[in-house]
Amino acid sequence: MGVVAREEAQGPVPEGLQRLLDLAADDMAEVNRIILDKAVSEVELIPKLAHHLIDSGGKRLRPMLTIAAAKLSGYQGQGHVRLAAAVEFMHTATLLHDDVVDDSDFRRGRKSARLLWGNQASVLVGDFLLGQAFRMMVEVGSLPALRILSNAAAVIAEGEVMQLAAATETGTTEDDYLAIITAKTAALFSAATEVGAAIAGRPAPEQAALRDYGLNLGIAFQLVDDALDYAGESGRLGKSTGDDFREGKMTLPVILCVRRGGEEERAFWTRTLGESRIDEGDFERAVALMRGHGAIEATLERARQYGALARDRLDDVPPGIPQRALAEVVEFCLTRAS
Repeated sequence: MGVVAREEAQGPVPEGLQRLLDLAADDMAEVNRIILDKAVSEVELIPKLAHHLIDSGGKRLRPMLTIAAAKLSGYQGQGHVRLAAAVEFMHTATLLHDDVVDDSDFRRGRKSARLLWGNQASVLVGDFLLGQAFRMMVEVGSLPALRILSNAAAVIAEGEVMQLAAATETGTTEDDYLAIITAKTAALFSAATEVGAAIAGRPAPEQAALRDYGLNLGIAFQLVDDALDYAGESGRLGKSTGDDFREGKMTLPVILCVRRGGEEERAFWTRTLGESRIDEGDFERAVALMRGHGAIEATLERARQYGALARDRLDDVPPGIPQRALAEVVEFCLTRAS
């Protein structure tokens, strides 16, 4: 298999990521080596399917957050590298599972694993990657790290089930939605940053600050993602614009439209998302309704609010290059929408 591509090989470095990339570069080379090593199996389909997604050019943002948090915390060992690789395997596993649940045909501009090898293989290889992630956690030998990441794995699964239950349910509330993305997306961001401080044995307030930073960053990241699904460009998202609409996901832009619109508009959302009866031109109408109600901008404004909360928590950690790198990541997440 080819070497996992580093972020800088994917084109221009996005604004806000350069300092993090520089900070994590040496450790990420080792993370990528571990990823290649741990994706190996005598079962031929496992590395073939796993590498289809692993080699597809993701930013490796979550493991870089683990490395930055460990450096910020003054960690001197090598355990953070294996934990970063475990975080990336957890993320990759959730992508494989997500695509099955969502019936997604594309991921990061390529045909999804489920489309090429089927749902069963995608789920089982996702389970293999989760198993490898837990093996690496055990190898590190840090009980606090194992507790943090295993708890995140359970919370993420709960989030997936919550999203499945809310799919096509036009009565989904904003609180319901925030609970879903907090579990499904933000929990891994939170664990990725907290575990860097935990392995260094930092005081509880510092661990809590990084945990909260990651949680709020993850919520902001998902809010921007959901807004861009109706207002962005496919190449920037790593998925097709309008995927959430076609999959019947009740994201915040939709929830705001349902709440602000009249009876006729609610009937439109019920038909398209609730009943999965989508006609030609419906996506364009959905975007027009969102712009008319200011739903996309309102979603981005909420993202900025959570971004501010993430930045505020960095006031409670040691200053320096890692702290600045983490602050700039917030800007990266928010400026994807500009």
